[in-house]
Amino acid sequence: MRPKNGLDRYFGITARRSTVTREVRGGVVTFFTMAYIVVLNPIILSGPDVTGATLPFPAVAALTAFVAGVLTIAMGVIGRYPLALAAGLGINAVVGVYAATQLTWPEVMGLVVLEGLLISVLVLTGFRRAVFTAIPAQLKTAIAVGIGFFLTLIGLVDAGFVRRAESGTVPISFGVGGELAGWPLLTFVVGLALTSVLVVRKVRGGLLIGIIATTVLAIVIEAIASVGPAVGPDGALNPRGWALQVPRLPDDVVAAPDFSIVGNFSLFGGFERIGVVAALLIVFALMIADFFDTVGTVTAVGAEGDLLDSDRNLPGSQPVLLVDSIAAAAGGAASISSNTTYVESTAGVADGARTGLASVVTGLLFLVATFFSPLVEVVPSEAAAPVLVIVGALLISQIRDLEWGDLSLVIPAFLTIALMPFTYSITNGIGAGVVSFVLLRAAVGRVREVHPLMWVVAGLFVVYFALEPLQQLF
Repeated sequence: MRPKNGLDRYFGITARRSTVTREVRGGVVTFFTMAYIVVLNPIILSGPDVTGATLPFPAVAALTAFVAGVLTIAMGVIGRYPLALAAGLGINAVVGVYAATQLTWPEVMGLVVLEGLLISVLVLTGFRRAVFTAIPAQLKTAIAVGIGFFLTLIGLVDAGFVRRAESGTVPISFGVGGELAGWPLLTFVVGLALTSVLVVRKVRGGLLIGIIATTVLAIVIEAIASVGPAVGPDGALNPRGWALQVPRLPDDVVAAPDFSIVGNFSLFGGFERIGVVAALLIVFALMIADFFDTVGTVTAVGAEGDLLDSDRNLPGSQPVLLVDSIAAAAGGAASISSNTTYVESTAGVADGARTGLASVVTGLLFLVATFFSPLVEVVPSEAAAPVLVIVGALLISQIRDLEWGDLSLVIPAFLTIALMPFTYSITNGIGAGVVSFVLLRAAVGRVREVHPLMWVVAGLFVVYFALEPLQQLF
């Protein structure tokens, strides 16, 4: 079919069997699924650094939304795929640990900028795309399946359905003390049931309808029961409270953004404080996490949207990788940690998004959230979590494409799938899969089937997994 207009032609909407309505709807779903980062990122980065200095909470919140908006629009316009970006969850926690134990906030953000610039160089030289292509189809499928399990666990944890066990030998527990106690958990269960029915019945916009309906239910429950947050302002714990945002209508709709911390980074200050080798090891750790988190996310989103080619590669991925690399540096420059492509983008794809137009919609909503952050905080994580569980189920269905007759392929795939949720890290899963793939293919005498770059990547992952003793050594 011929494109209907210039917008259609630019984004390839008809060519990817989509419509403007689906793209807009998918973009909205992606936004609401990942909008929690506007609140969560400043919470993670709220601790003092080694000098006792802290980042202003309002500034981190406003810039988290603003930078995510600009970069996601750039991804849509330049990359032309339905991929959204924001401050990397997991990476920001690592950045916070480095700030609390070794560096000041400007110094650690400077290392984040440096890491982003180095990855950008790898993209421009073609190395990052070459690595993406070198990963075998078996591992790429396993990555998508592993991310499905990972998303499911994220959703269950965000809703409080799965928690750390308070006592006993079991590391995790079911709900509160082994029971589904509290209104927030009931909200999640109702939301999951409703969203599942909508998806199974193939209702258009089912995921978005599920988020909105569950949010309305949460607002009504909070208005009647006054549940309150899981962690009060004084630090008091309420296991039956809302996990992150309390779903109540805000007193103020508009909040003026604070951009005071933009550019507050020291590119080489970390080298002076802790030494060149130690600083380079931190840059390496951040770079590996950024590098392979994106590989996993792009693979999962492409697989969900049937956008991959026969070798499980994303066609025309170079602009996507470049925007993602620049995003890492941009996040550090804005003092909000490295920005990266979000696996929650699969939520919008599951609801119909196929092109960069969906990312433009998501990005615009993040820009709006910069000024209307009180409205974003209305949606509780218990209302967005059901979508992550449903999308996890959709991704896990690709397990049918794995090769099960050769253990030297099965074990790497299994480790990739298992370690993502069990270690709460996409990078750890990919690393275990790559190292074991190279080792086991060599062990069965099939070295020629291993791409030369896979040996390089495996070696880098060995260093990555050995970072702790290396840091102690230096």
